[in-house]
Amino acid sequence: MKEVLIIYYSQTGQLLDILKNIETTLKDEEINISYYKITPSQEYGFPWKAEDFYEVFPESFLQVPQELEKPPEEILSKKYDLVILGYQVWFLTPSRPISSFLNSESAKKLLKNTPVVTLVACRNMWIQAQEKIKRLLKKTGAQLTGHIALVDRHINHISVITIQHWMMKGKKDRLFGIFPKPGVSDEEIEGASKFGTPIKKALLSGKFNELQNRLLALDAVRVNPYLVRTDERGNVLFSKWANQIIKKGKAGNPKRTKWIGLFKYYLLFAIWVIAPIVFIVFLLTYLPMTAKRRRERKYYSSVALNE
Repeated sequence: MKEVLIIYYSQTGQLLDILKNIETTLKDEEINISYYKITPSQEYGFPWKAEDFYEVFPESFLQVPQELEKPPEEILSKKYDLVILGYQVWFLTPSRPISSFLNSESAKKLLKNTPVVTLVACRNMWIQAQEKIKRLLKKTGAQLTGHIALVDRHINHISVITIQHWMMKGKKDRLFGIFPKPGVSDEEIEGASKFGTPIKKALLSGKFNELQNRLLALDAVRVNPYLVRTDERGNVLFSKWANQIIKKGKAGNPKRTKWIGLFKYYLLFAIWVIAPIVFIVFLLTYLPMTAKRRRERKYYSSVALNE
């Protein structure tokens, strides 16, 4: 009997829907599947209150561990043949519950010497978040063998508007009846079942070397070169803001609150002014950067980690 553990953290339920659909083609009489939902000791509400959303920025981006409820003993007591790790992206970084878990002793116990498939469901920028996941998994001794990235396929600024509606109102519907639905499309959520087949094949054979290539053949990852640049630039700027804000103390400190307010306006400026400038520069350098884009697309579609 092969033992599979699906670890995830999700506020909206979208990620769990995707994982459940993968399970439909992964399950087998020779495979036992368990779920572990990461639970912070202090949960995050959904929908978000605007002030709470921005307040989590510095600790999330800097991956400051938070207290989590310990996994149940029946989860910790098993040795798994495969772990599927589902995560969200907060501020270009794995959500704080996920990064906290991966920094925990429980993660080391569950993931050491274990094949792992990562699955991210987010708005659109996941590249640098996945690089951070790779480094965290390496610390636990895990063996990253596959990656799936499901995102909102609409243009960047449309998805900004729709995701804000979803996060702040809690409604995954068409804003004003005009905008597309936010998040991963219903078709892709349902279609995620296709990924269970190659994962099951690798699991039952014990051969994971070709798994990522088989997932890529099913359109598991699309690398957008423009978003690669935006993600890189965003991480540089977010690092400066996060380090400055966290020096102002804990939530509620008046100085910190002032800086969080400044960051909120900066974020709007970055989305609506800096991002278009990055796009113009991207277009102007499109031809000279062809070889680099090819290398990046190959690397970011893989499970390799450049040190």
